[in-house]
Amino acid sequence: MKTLPFQRDTSKNRVTVSCAAGSVSVYSNCAYCRHCQGVRVGTRLTQSPQVKALSDLRHLSVADETLMNAALMFNALVRDGTAIECDDDNNEGFQKLY
Repeated sequence: MKTLPFQRDTSKNRVTVSCAAGSVSVYSNCAYCRHCQGVRVGTRLTQSPQVKALSDLRHLSVADETLMNAALMFNALVRDGTAIECDDDNNEGFQKLY
């Protein structure tokens, strides 16, 4: 597992990381990538809310609003966080989560 630090561009309200595919947006790529394991906020690692919601969706058949809430929580974590934890050790790049 590797830690990908955020590169923030406050003028465009954009957060990117250096991925195998190049510089990618955290909000639109990492949020929905199979390799994203969570967001590092300070010294702690917070699991990706989308992964948890997807697990609940498969087992409990929760509503679509659970996925929307997970996306909003991910955005809040990115706002406060410093890096993404990525398990892409083979440098495959972005892979769809669902």
